[in-house]
Amino acid sequence: MSTLLAIDGDSFAHRAYHSMPKSIRHNAIVGFTNMLTGLYGQEQPDAVLVAWDTLEVPTYRHEAFEPYQSGRVFDQALLDLLALLPQLCEAFGFAIGKAAGYEADDFLAAAAATWPGSVLVATSDRDAFQLVSDRVTILQPVRGVSEIARIGVAEVRERYGVDPEQVPDLIALRGDPSDKLPGARGVGPKKAADLLGQYRTLEEALAAGRFAAEAEDLRLYRRIAQMDASAPLPLLADQTPTWAEASSFLRQLGLDASAGRVDSLA
Repeated sequence: MSTLLAIDGDSFAHRAYHSMPKSIRHNAIVGFTNMLTGLYGQEQPDAVLVAWDTLEVPTYRHEAFEPYQSGRVFDQALLDLLALLPQLCEAFGFAIGKAAGYEADDFLAAAAATWPGSVLVATSDRDAFQLVSDRVTILQPVRGVSEIARIGVAEVRERYGVDPEQVPDLIALRGDPSDKLPGARGVGPKKAADLLGQYRTLEEALAAGRFAAEAEDLRLYRRIAQMDASAPLPLLADQTPTWAEASSFLRQLGLDASAGRVDSLA
């Protein structure tokens, strides 16, 4: 069976932008190219999907819960580069997942549900642990892509104390400060894991009379934390990277050194 590498483009772009000196022209593109080609070289997948947020359009999560991800402010320089990066990925010959109303996470979930073979999901977002299975592995960058943590079912249980499919319930109960989800009152990560060990799901805990006053809020938090596998994927099939086109795209941006490194892969 073929292997799909599904990459959280926004996650990698932010890592690239903040890890490289701002004095480097198009620093996020330089860093992203290094990460992308490095990961491809390490994993040698049969196909690549790069997933993106659409920042200009709110998702159902923003509409259902106004504080969701509030307070996030991005440098204009990064926003300008985020507009270019999907074009770079297309120049590489890779598939792009991006659509109004969906987040990059949703395309990762759709790819994990749809691809018939093994799926490697490259992201720094631990919410993606919910996708892990005997067929889906998370590649979590630790230092650039020179060091990658491979997250399987055992690693999710070790880190969170729950099974992968329980991760959205865990997030709903314990909260998620980065997304402004408050969670259940008085419940932290350990208590949330213990509750899911006892009740298995949030719904079963609610059916047993737990958190009666917060039930609808907790159901909403779980819905927000659940990745949406109905995101509209492009056609996914085995690919041959178009290194020369990617190199030409980089040269047009004046990034000759990055273009040269891509040329060496041809």
